[in-house]
Amino acid sequence: MLSAVYNLPLKVKVNWDLCIADGVCYALCPQVFEAGPDGKAQIVKEFRGGQPNEGKIPEDLKDCAEQSRVACPVGAISLEPE
Repeated sequence: MLSAVYNLPLKVKVNWDLCIADGVCYALCPQVFEAGPDGKAQIVKEFRGGQPNEGKIPEDLKDCAEQSRVACPVGAISLEPE
């Protein structure tokens, strides 16, 4: 399939209402997540969208981001195809 050849972006978002700033996501996947000024997770500048808590990442970072999504104790991370 042609779609397998392309590195299609994925939407990633951190729900700040749920985030408890425990840091597990940026410990597991610093290529995508970092601590914001209040300690809550945000998307690194390279992949950030209009807001610091949302962005688009390349397919090759999917596994890393997925590990963080699964490990988040409050389910604050969402990851979906664009």
